Formats: sequence, C-alpha cells, structure tokens
Amino acid sequence: MRWHPRKLLRTKNLNSILAESDNPLHGLKKVLGPFDLILLGIGVIIGAGIFATVGTAAAGDSLRPGAGPALMVSFAITAVVCGFAALCYAELASLVPISGSAYTYSYATFGELVAWIIGWDLMLEYGVGSIAVSISWSGYFIGLLKSIGITIPAWAIAHNLPAIFIVTVLTILLVKGIKESARFSMGIVFIKLLVLAFFVAVGVFFVKPQNWVPFAPNGFAGIKAGAAIAFFAYIGFDCLSTTAEETKNPKRDLPIGILGSLAICTVIYMVVTAVFTGIIPFSYLTTALSHQKAEPLALAMQYINLNWAMGIVAIGAVAAQIAVLLVLMMGQARIFFSMARDGLLPSFFSKVHPKFRTPYVTTIITGLLIAFFAAFTNIEEMVDLTNIGTLFAFVLVCLGVIILRVKEPNLDRGFKVPFSPLTPLLGAGACIFLMTGLPTISWYRFFIWLMLGLVVYFSYSIRHSRLRKEKS
Repeated sequence: MRWHPRKLLRTKNLNSILAESDNPLHGLKKVLGPFDLILLGIGVIIGAGIFATVGTAAAGDSLRPGAGPALMVSFAITAVVCGFAALCYAELASLVPISGSAYTYSYATFGELVAWIIGWDLMLEYGVGSIAVSISWSGYFIGLLKSIGITIPAWAIAHNLPAIFIVTVLTILLVKGIKESARFSMGIVFIKLLVLAFFVAVGVFFVKPQNWVPFAPNGFAGIKAGAAIAFFAYIGFDCLSTTAEETKNPKRDLPIGILGSLAICTVIYMVVTAVFTGIIPFSYLTTALSHQKAEPLALAMQYINLNWAMGIVAIGAVAAQIAVLLVLMMGQARIFFSMARDGLLPSFFSKVHPKFRTPYVTTIITGLLIAFFAAFTNIEEMVDLTNIGTLFAFVLVCLGVIILRVKEPNLDRGFKVPFSPLTPLLGAGACIFLMTGLPTISWYRFFIWLMLGLVVYFSYSIRHSRLRKEKS
C-alpha cells in the first residue's frame, strides 16, 4: 500500500475508540469503584520513591547537589507539577475511558506516530520501572530474611531468584483478575501506611529543629535537583488511567481516584520528609554510604539507635514495593493490549481471557520480560531514565487537553480542567522544567530508546495499523 507522511498524523475517532471497549472479544470487566482506585493509586505511588530515593535527593550525589531539609520544598514543587498533570489526566480519562492511558489520548489528539512514540515511551515508566522495582524489592527482601537468620544461597542471589519469584506471583494474580489484584493491593497499602505512621510517630520525638539549618544548603539548584529525583516518588497515579475500561463509572471515579490518591500521598511525603531531615543532620547524610542512602528511613532509625525499628521499616519497604510492582505490571500489560488492538503490535497480544476477562497474553509476556531482565540487570540510573520518559508523556497529555478542547468542544466531559488552556500549559512547562533537572546522560539514553522505537514502528507497525487499513 502507498502512504503519505500526512497519514502518520491521522487521529482515531473518539467514537470508534469507545466502541472498541464494547466488543465482547476485547472488552474488559468493569469492577472498580472510587475507593478501589484511590487505594490502587496510593499503592503504586507510595513505594520505592519514599523508601529509597529520599536519602539521595536530600544528600545529593556525584551528578547533582542535594536539597537538604529543603527537600520538603522539592516535594511541594513536584506535587504541583504532578497536580497539573493529574488534572489533565483526569479530564482525558473521563472523556476517553479506555485502557491505554496517554497512548490512547495521543491517538485521539496528535495522531498515530505520536501515539506510538508515547506508547513506546510509557514502557520506560511501566516496563523499566517494573524491572527496577523488582530488583529493589529483591534487595530489601534478602536483607529482611537475613535479619531473622535466613540466608538465601549465593547462586540464587546471583540470578536474582527473589525478583523472579515475586514477578511470577504477581503475574498469576493479574491474570486471575483486576478486582482480586485491587483487594491484594488494599491489604498491602494498609501495611505500608502503618509503617510510615510508625516511622513518623517514633521519629518525631528525635527531631531537632537545628538539623533544618541551613534549610537549603545548595540553594535553588539543590531544590530543583531534589524535585527531579522526588518525581520518582509520585510516579504511578497515571497508571490508574489504564484501568478506565475496568472502572464502573470512569467519568466520575477516575478523577476521584487520580486526584484523591495524589493529594493523600503528598501530605504523607511532606510529613515523612520533615521527620527524616529533622532526625539526620545534612552533614552526616552527605557522608553516608550509597547503600545507606538507598535505605533512608532505616538509616534514620539506626542514627537514633533504634535498631529494632529497622526491621519494621524494612517490612514496610518490602510491602510498599510489592504494591508498586503490581500496578506497574498491570499498566504495562494494558499498554501492550491497547497497542495490539490498534494493530501496532501483533494481534495475539489483544486476546482477553474467556473466564477472567483480563488481557492475559500481555500480562504473561510482561511478567516474562520483567523477570528475564531482573535476573541480570541492575537499577543504576533507572530512576532518571524512568523519570524523563514519564515527564515526556505528561507534557503530551497536558497539550492533548488543549487540542481536544479545540477539536471536540462538544464532547461530554465528566471532569474539566479548570482555567484551560492556562492550567495545561503550566503543566507542560512545569514538566519540561523538571526534565532539565535530570543528568545529560539520561537525555542521551532517552533519545536512543525513541530511535529504537521508530525503527520498530516503520518496520512493522505502520504496515499493520488498523487505522491505516481502514482509511486506505
């Protein structure tokens, strides 16, 4: 077939997108309510970010200055950025309640080529993020077992069998059903919230206000760098948009789930950060070893000689990352599912389980890929790569709101971003601002990843696109 460059920018009609979810062969089971979504959101947002990156964000490293106690401001800045993006996600999710997140929204606004780029880009957030979290979970789990006298054989650690094990368990759970996954996540959410409450309740008695002086030891440069790292602690609320087809009333419930979970997590982050930086002096934190910074809350308990509390914090970290991994894997599977439904990936990926009504093929493939790479990769610089990919997706989501307001002004929007187009523009600009705070090497890697995605698109996807075939 002959094609013209303009065909790369053809958009999908919103009515046809919505009709796909009603197809009994490809439709998913609607079982989630607002409470389920808020818990899923908290489950994926509170995880490796607060349990692992707070130390580095406060102290800094060889690539960036530390925020010090001003990390509280960094979290506030990042919350504002994510708030703008969350408002845009909420409008688009209520307008296009389809499994696919920013990928589907981009297909309806920017066209197929940009949609492919976003879908490929989201693999950095969901796929690479899942690999990083599974490896991090494995480290915490091995340490937790060691603290109670159980030692895993060296060969099992070398092949990272704990990571493979947890990915396998979660894959089976996700295949069985989204409701079961939500219930499982609910239990874990309560565990890690209790652990964070324990950290605050115990640590607040050891806070010394003098540790907050100087408040910003590296000035605004440190605050900005801290905000760029802290962004990883907020990644996840957008995963809720991938559950749109499985939500009972997406126009009402998705905005509640997205904005509600983000607001709750922001309050928790601010309180935990205040206690953490109030316990450990900045001068001490900068001299801590890298592995100690990777377990900041445990380091705080060790600093005040409460070694017995370190085990409780470790339990929270293990539980937190299970919930994060669950939702990231769920999001990745549904991105694959949506892209396959559009013909951009093999149609085999779009199969739905006849009994559980879940995208079981993409779920299993996602689990296999994550387990495979977790067996021999490490998490160095994964946070920066995940952040830049996610922020890029957020930029396009914010701009997508403006475009759809112009192209489809009369569509029923269950939720509308206030003060549009100003709010979406501020959101896009704020995301770009955070992207500039990431190391240059992350930009290079992001560019290479996008180039690889274009090779796949022009060698396979463009020839199998359902949209292209329908309009040829």
